[in-house]
Amino acid sequence: MIRLKVKELAQEQGLSQRKLAKMANIDIKNIQKIFRYPTSKIVTTETLDKLAKALQVDASELLESVDD
Repeated sequence: MIRLKVKELAQEQGLSQRKLAKMANIDIKNIQKIFRYPTSKIVTTETLDKLAKALQVDASELLESVDD
């Protein structure tokens, strides 16, 4: 299973959900879902790219493999 590490990376950088949504130009509701359900949200590659750019990390750093 893949887990998104967006919440952890945003918190490390002191970014709120709202600030991240603005920086990435992503609807706040999508950010809230990603934060709340990091393993169950289907995210497009475009969204991953926007989040990576906003967080100033490589897109691969947003993903983590976890046991089911």
